[in-house]
Amino acid sequence: MARTKDFDENEVLGKAIQLFWHKGYNGTSMQDLVDGLGISRSSLYDTYTDKHTLFVKALESYQNTGAAKIREIINNPGSAKGTVKILLELATNDLLGDKQQKGCFMVNAEVEVAPHDAEVNNLVCKNDQQMEEAFYQIIQKGKDNGEIKNPQDAKALARFIFNSVKGMRVTAKSSTDKTVFDDIIALTLSTLD
Repeated sequence: MARTKDFDENEVLGKAIQLFWHKGYNGTSMQDLVDGLGISRSSLYDTYTDKHTLFVKALESYQNTGAAKIREIINNPGSAKGTVKILLELATNDLLGDKQQKGCFMVNAEVEVAPHDAEVNNLVCKNDQQMEEAFYQIIQKGKDNGEIKNPQDAKALARFIFNSVKGMRVTAKSSTDKTVFDDIIALTLSTLD
């Protein structure tokens, strides 16, 4: 008969996200996880098998939370440009509100782990495709209703805007100057005119 877990898996994943995000995958030891998650080493292994499995689950949890926020924003009524601006400001506010300047957990995983880990690479690519698709839907809606005048293909514009978001996520690791991000947002939005 299987034992019941004496911990909340969502809470543990939240703590794991914070640990991996702060220290990186390679910088986080199993002892860091045992100490930081507040569960025994045997519970950690019984539930997640190994550090890599826990990292993947933490990354999936982070991606699912972010995707839910994005869906909520794009499903609200409003102008296409206004929706893009809200998404850009959301990314900026989250980044600038982080006193540890950790950047984006997904981008950090893309740089540190994805080049040599197919499973993490697939997760990062899935996340990128979802973000690009969200921007595409918003931009195409704006093109269809005449709000967005730029003659460029909606997919190309979506890729450009998402690339701007990724750039901001990297920049936030070294800069907290809000004017830098305001300039990036303003110039990015100007591509929709």
